[in-house]
Amino acid sequence: MGSFATSETNGLNWTRAMAAALTLSPEVRAKYEAVIGLEVHVQLLTETKAFCGCANKFGAPPNTNVCPVCLGLPGALPVLNRRAVEFATLASLALNCEVRERSVFARKNYFYPDLPKGYQISQFDKPLAEFGWIEVPNGDSKKRIGITRLHMEEDAGKSLHDGLPDSATRTYVDLNRCGTPLIEIVSEPDMRTPDEAYEYLTRLKEIIVYTGVSDGNMEEGSLRCDANVSVRPRGQEKFGTKAEVKNVNSFRFIRAALEYEIERQIELVESGGRVVQETRLYNANEGRTYSMRSKEQAHDYRYFPEPDLPPLIVTEKWKTEIAARMPELPEARRARMIAEYGISEQDAHTLTATRAFADQFEAAARAAKNPRRVANLVQSELTMRLKAANLELEQSPVSMSGIALAADLAEDGKLSSKQLKQLFDLCFEKNQDFGPIYEREKPQQISDASTLERMIDDVIAANPAQVEQYRKGKKTVAAFFVGQVMKASKGQANPALLNELVTKKLDA
Repeated sequence: MGSFATSETNGLNWTRAMAAALTLSPEVRAKYEAVIGLEVHVQLLTETKAFCGCANKFGAPPNTNVCPVCLGLPGALPVLNRRAVEFATLASLALNCEVRERSVFARKNYFYPDLPKGYQISQFDKPLAEFGWIEVPNGDSKKRIGITRLHMEEDAGKSLHDGLPDSATRTYVDLNRCGTPLIEIVSEPDMRTPDEAYEYLTRLKEIIVYTGVSDGNMEEGSLRCDANVSVRPRGQEKFGTKAEVKNVNSFRFIRAALEYEIERQIELVESGGRVVQETRLYNANEGRTYSMRSKEQAHDYRYFPEPDLPPLIVTEKWKTEIAARMPELPEARRARMIAEYGISEQDAHTLTATRAFADQFEAAARAAKNPRRVANLVQSELTMRLKAANLELEQSPVSMSGIALAADLAEDGKLSSKQLKQLFDLCFEKNQDFGPIYEREKPQQISDASTLERMIDDVIAANPAQVEQYRKGKKTVAAFFVGQVMKASKGQANPALLNELVTKKLDA
């Protein structure tokens, strides 16, 4: 929930993707279950790259953030980025992993145009961390998804296949991304539905972003996911043949791609065919996957220990120092906020969408007279308008201190709900915070009983037929009188007091 406007609004929408995928009868689908495992690559938010001093920054002109080390020129030696190790360790602890004291970097050898060294510095048999887990919703309870390992590695460059004048005949290479520090998080094959995979990814990204080790921006490649999926007859223990799905650039599309791929594999098996081990690409415009290359045999990457880097030692003392920087993580924060502020679980999820937004809410809630009213205004007045304006939380013209001011004015009976809505509309129309808009408009709620009583008397005198209906038992007519007084007061009458006084006058 960190963003209200995402790349998911472009291309194929979720409904069309589902329609493209769902072709099997429920009876046939129920005979099988899916087995899903995810591999997530996360770019670390360090100032410099993993093994050199080049800037780790997205958006620079092509091939400008490079040096002999990340280009793999002869004689250049890597030096491990200490901050990258700290970030990787912090992420490991946040994901409940066991951090090894001794891990080893290795060379993963393969050829690709965007890998100038001909190998990638990664970790193989001795990763930084293992045996973690994330919990996802499972009906009224939770399900634990295991994390096999979290290891450090460097990113490759980027091949540019389109968007250039001669893209039809040439591929360009931008090596700025070479050497960017990554962590790869490999799940156990514990997920059985696309919804579980979606929830796992949502919570993984949320935790990672909360720790501050990455911005999790999928559009910029800061977080990338590959899915391994197979099907098997329900009740069978042996796994089926898996396919790897790549090139999926949003969580929603990952869910759609998995739905399609599960359907494809079931249809293949049902028709007497055989699922082959392969890598497939997802086409979001068509809502389907296509074969990219065969993976009948595992790649022989000829791993061997990186000769230019010593083993990585994360001592218990260092690990403790890193753990001390751990922020309050989303699940724990939600539970505390529900208990402390009396807000609903839905409110808590909205308010903890990002760490910065949660911090702002808590500052406002502690300053406001009624924290629950602050939460309610965020849900009822802020998020709706942000979605309509295609804005992210960070782009809101109304600050959390503005929300707190609005909540206090409503709490004191100085503003009606209608006046609040009008003022919030003006905030978004003028792109100004609530405080300046309120000072300029200064709407006043009429809460003086004698003033309201005079207005009620006028309305009663002008509508004897409705008074008669009320006194003959049609109590719903009271709403008519409330509406007439509201109209006469230009919406400034205190609603609660007005309802009380109308009933009192009509019953007299």
